[in-house]
Amino acid sequence: MKRNIKLFFEQHPGLSIKAKEIAKKLNLLADYEYTALKELLFELTEEGFILREGKRYMLNRTESKQIRGIVQLSSDGFGFVICENCKYGDIFVSSRNLGGAQEGDFVEVLLFKKQNKNRKNFEGQITDVLKRKADIAEEQKDAGTEKKRVGKTPKGIPAIKQMNREQEIEFIANEFSIPYIFPERVIGEAEAIPLKLSPKEIKQRTDYRDKNVFTIDPEDAKDFDDALSIEMLENGNYSIGIHIADVSHYVKEKGALDAEAEKRGNSVYLVGGVIPMIPERLSNTICSLVPNEPRLTYSVIAELTPRGKLIGYKIEKTIIQSKRRFTYEEAQSVIETGKGDLAEDVLKLQKMALILKKKRLKEGSVNFFTPEVKFVLNEKYHPVDIIKKIQKESNNLVEEFMLLANQIVAKHVGFSTKRDEIKTFLYRIHDYPDTEKLKEFVRFVKSLGYNLSISEAKQPNGLNKMMESAHGTEEEVVINELAIRCMAKAIYSTDNIGHFGLGFDYYTHFTSPIRRYSDLLVHRYLNHYLTKESKLSISKNDLEKICEHISATERLAAEAERRSVKLKQIEFLQDHLGNEYHAIITGVTRFGIFVEITDYLAEGLIHVRDLEGDFYVYDEEKYSLIGRRNKKVFRLGDKIQVKLIRVDYDKSEIDFLVVDE
Repeated sequence: MKRNIKLFFEQHPGLSIKAKEIAKKLNLLADYEYTALKELLFELTEEGFILREGKRYMLNRTESKQIRGIVQLSSDGFGFVICENCKYGDIFVSSRNLGGAQEGDFVEVLLFKKQNKNRKNFEGQITDVLKRKADIAEEQKDAGTEKKRVGKTPKGIPAIKQMNREQEIEFIANEFSIPYIFPERVIGEAEAIPLKLSPKEIKQRTDYRDKNVFTIDPEDAKDFDDALSIEMLENGNYSIGIHIADVSHYVKEKGALDAEAEKRGNSVYLVGGVIPMIPERLSNTICSLVPNEPRLTYSVIAELTPRGKLIGYKIEKTIIQSKRRFTYEEAQSVIETGKGDLAEDVLKLQKMALILKKKRLKEGSVNFFTPEVKFVLNEKYHPVDIIKKIQKESNNLVEEFMLLANQIVAKHVGFSTKRDEIKTFLYRIHDYPDTEKLKEFVRFVKSLGYNLSISEAKQPNGLNKMMESAHGTEEEVVINELAIRCMAKAIYSTDNIGHFGLGFDYYTHFTSPIRRYSDLLVHRYLNHYLTKESKLSISKNDLEKICEHISATERLAAEAERRSVKLKQIEFLQDHLGNEYHAIITGVTRFGIFVEITDYLAEGLIHVRDLEGDFYVYDEEKYSLIGRRNKKVFRLGDKIQVKLIRVDYDKSEIDFLVVDE
């Protein structure tokens, strides 16, 4: 889709056009296609390929010169695009603008409008990896012979059943140009880090090794970057420790590990595997808060009253030794039965988490939920079942304390009564919802009989009240999904505007430095402001560029993760052709209705030509297809019974028929 959008603008260089008009021109009529279009327009604007004026987009003529060449990487992480017969010479590309390109790849690079006066070379950003180095070598070796291999999809998706776990991860990594293999210099730097902690470092930290510190994570987790502890104080308040892996102690600024982590931006969690941000020696061993091993941590120690009021806090470098590794299921069992390891501590934390959540929602957090599935895989990596994840109290327990720590850290650095004391920092921000999208959302919920005004929809409490009234209804899932689509995308920025969705004036990401580069940077900046000992060479302008980059890698990871889930859903459903399922209508278009299987959250299409017995007309105002003769209505949010009739690997599509009930 992105290439088609770029081609459209290149073919219409003087055109100024709205997103809805582009969707019509490119025949992107489905709701999910329009959502993807808006996200890609945002990306192309960020890349400088197009300009936005109000609601209209146009080709950026001054920036539209696309140059192609071969990538050469330096040992410091940056690179050059070597172009033949190019008047711009070799083009410098910083590590954050490599876009997943690797040594020897054939790429397309976009020149920046403003060039760095201190640099002789022109500077740019890689916008597309046209051919991988291995593919180029393969073509040169076997000219005229098509070689089929995992990760190369000239004719669609290869036979998925033939791919093992590693092959599928590589396939998705290549499809989304996500760096997959760590360079030797990065592995070498990781291997040089000793496993044993230095006695000198231990003495410099607050020692929590004798405290009841424990982790709660998914059953299949291997990288544990957060742990909790709780103690009752003499004054009746609670001292709650939120202990986070101190990755910044090991991943030093400007090193090979740091450059690679910045380039990747985040770990990518796929079905049955992960593409980590840092090598597994660090992510799964040295930094991971595994039980019964001493680990270096950065901790927020919060003092809370029994009613959840924050009285005070400390932020300090610590050392812990986890007493127990709970899975969510194990922690949930303790919550439900009141029995088990560290039961008293788990129950106290659970009680406080419920109080914090109630307080947070009352003060303006939007209570969204996003349903997810878990795959049961056999020894051949083939899915034998799909289970819908159920969020229970143990999940909420961890989330509330992570939110608390992130908020405390952001406010500690960002809050100031003096304007001249504003400090450079990385925030997680979330803007107000788009008004036009909100109007559309309000119109939709009113069509279902709900009373919601635009002014109420602009307030978190108004949205919460609306979704509470829809709880337990047939349309609840669709209402929640459409409400999320109305929201702006949460991003990273040096300019703090607050977080609308959470209702926080100050918020950042501090709690997951093993899997997010943002958190690693936050640890460095926090340590700098707390101790004044560390020096940071990144300017605010450079940090903002990193924020843009890691916001983009986050979006890319989300796409790859959705792709991974979709592939496994298709692989599972191919063995169930002809089966009937309960589903909900998630989209209505002129050409058919999109439905999602309730149990498996797999989405597919019922084409209008397969709606038998009548001619169906699309009613945009009512979000419905209506039979001209029998007046039968298929409306967004309705539940229906469907039969699976086709899965298509090449197009990644699933087709259904309506079953008469």
